[in-house]
Amino acid sequence: MPATTPVPLSTEQKQWYEQACAKIDPKRLQQLLFDLTDIHSPTGATRAASEFMVAHLGKVGFEAGYQPLTEISGNVKAQYKGSGGGASVMLYAPIDTHLECTPEERALLTGPATEADMQPRAQQIDDWVFGLGASNPKGMIATLTEVATALIEAKVPLRGDLLIGMADGGMPVDISTRQHAGMSGGVLHLLNRGMYPDFAIIMKPWNWVYHEEPGMAWFKLRVYGTLGYAGVPHDIPGFRSSVGATATVIPELEKWILDYAENNTSGVIKPHGWIAGVRGGNPERPAFPSFLTELFFDVRVNPRTSPAEVKAQFAAFVADLKARRPDLDMDWDMYGSTPGGTTDPQNWIIQSCKRGWEHIEGRPHGTPDWLAGQTDGAALRRWGVPTARIGWPWPAQGAPLPVAEGLGGMGATYIPELLPCARKVMYALIDTLTRSRSEVGL
Repeated sequence: MPATTPVPLSTEQKQWYEQACAKIDPKRLQQLLFDLTDIHSPTGATRAASEFMVAHLGKVGFEAGYQPLTEISGNVKAQYKGSGGGASVMLYAPIDTHLECTPEERALLTGPATEADMQPRAQQIDDWVFGLGASNPKGMIATLTEVATALIEAKVPLRGDLLIGMADGGMPVDISTRQHAGMSGGVLHLLNRGMYPDFAIIMKPWNWVYHEEPGMAWFKLRVYGTLGYAGVPHDIPGFRSSVGATATVIPELEKWILDYAENNTSGVIKPHGWIAGVRGGNPERPAFPSFLTELFFDVRVNPRTSPAEVKAQFAAFVADLKARRPDLDMDWDMYGSTPGGTTDPQNWIIQSCKRGWEHIEGRPHGTPDWLAGQTDGAALRRWGVPTARIGWPWPAQGAPLPVAEGLGGMGATYIPELLPCARKVMYALIDTLTRSRSEVGL
């Protein structure tokens, strides 16, 4: 990656920055995180959490409002106006969590989920906060809110407007029972109804600044056989097991996913994917092997590759597999797709966030690790908002309570680890909101 463009803060800006950082209160951040984590907010049902944040932001000086999406869900929109003539910056985070924590979900998706980060209620030990989403997204919300609060308390003379947006639907899901919540639906609603900024900063895990993020392509691959019966020999004429055939397809598909990621890597995106599940048969009729077994999976989409191109690549894979294995009876479809999004890496907000990153880290930013995680940042960029993603080290290490392995509930947060990111974001806000629009390239 090219070196970061140097634009030093003035003596006055440096003073404002130090004064604002001095107002950052880790205990206040922790209390907000605890309170917000204690409000369950699964995708499509975020009303209580959003209304809580509207009230909180109103108390700290924002013009804040609740934006309903349905009877049980909605977004947060907040604005703190500058004196005029500057750029607007939106601090953004989703507010929905990726899990429901229902008995049905535990039985199939998560397992017993007894760990502290998998519970839809908050726990606190020393500088730690635990509970579903306490790291992602609620650690991000609490940190960005604390940065904004400190900036207001420091009475920094802003020229531009500071916006805060939080939206439902940020998780990569499609909840059909809640009007298909997910797939970045909430943030688009936010942008389309008066919350369109000059720049946006989104906070997400990993201690880098990213100028782009991937989209998603969801596929179903159906493998057909015939209805069978457990009481007949395996060599009965005419019977074809869809389950057995699927077992031969899975290694082929896994290899294609790995090859796909390699072949479509560019920029800072390596678009990984995983098979999410296999579905077929009826446990009430175990004597009758079903005629259909279905695979479903997600591969990520590089911003320079359209979902249509990914669809064509998968079609070529299926055609080749059928040619090599004419005994396989298969069809497929793409049932979900969102394109990736990118911002010019030389854009002001990217460079400003990198300057903040380098100020705190004390070293050049360099090339970040490959990224495949999807966020609403891709949607912001697709709709023309220059957006920087900035984060903190994840997952937190040394938790005093048991936490789930793998992705888990994204719900274990060590407050001191959030503070360097808070100071990086503060730097970008001082750097951007205290200048004229022409100074930031507008």
